Amino acid sequence: MDSQNYRLIAIQIGDALKYSTSVKEIDRAANSVFSFNCEDFPNDSISSVRAKKIHDWILTLAKQKLTPDERNKFLCKFLDLIVPDENKEQINNLLTNAGITEVSKKELSEFTNRKFHPEIVKNCSKLYFDGHYFHAVFEAAKIYHKLVQVKSQSTKDGEALMLQVWNPEKGTLKVTKCISLTDKNVQEGIGFLSAGLMRAIRNPTAHEPAHLWPITKEECLDILSFVSFLMKKLDEAVYFSQDCK
Repeated sequence: MDSQNYRLIAIQIGDALKYSTSVKEIDRAANSVFSFNCEDFPNDSISSVRAKKIHDWILTLAKQKLTPDERNKFLCKFLDLIVPDENKEQINNLLTNAGITEVSKKELSEFTNRKFHPEIVKNCSKLYFDGHYFHAVFEAAKIYHKLVQVKSQSTKDGEALMLQVWNPEKGTLKVTKCISLTDKNVQEGIGFLSAGLMRAIRNPTAHEPAHLWPITKEECLDILSFVSFLMKKLDEAVYFSQDCK
């Protein structure tokens, strides 16, 4: 996509979404995807503050030293975060007319169709789209570990942390009532899955160089889905203080 097309699509997309989002949502989405600050690109024909914000972020992206494919991926990711469902067809048509390739859109959909936990999207999407699959997986495992520590109010680490806080009898995090055998099996299973994540994913990626522990795109997506599942279970969990027993 050349610079002229970028200017055109910045105006068109801004106009299409000026009633569908907020400046705060636009900035939050941009800051989660881009590693640069938004610049101002004066345009007297744009009267909407929201349309102008989208316009400026897209033109700032156009100035970055990226390949066309890399730029398209970042644009698609940014738009995926701010475009509501009712506008997706319209925006997709704009992208197609502006020269966004089907490959870029396909790669974007491979990520977004997984419906990852927001923490995965926020912290791992840029690493994924940059092709840093090893580091995306490591980041996801670290974030889950930290979230468990915070919610359980525990200072333990790794496998020991997971096996303790998810324990059906003595744990501080409960995702079931832990009354029936099924309750206890599910509760304990989350603990084993979490401990497995620490041993099989976090520990190797923490101690092995990336080039000696290669992770493919497909493996990355599968692992991120697994971590996302655990994060969603953590969201459901209730903190149960042992002092209350």
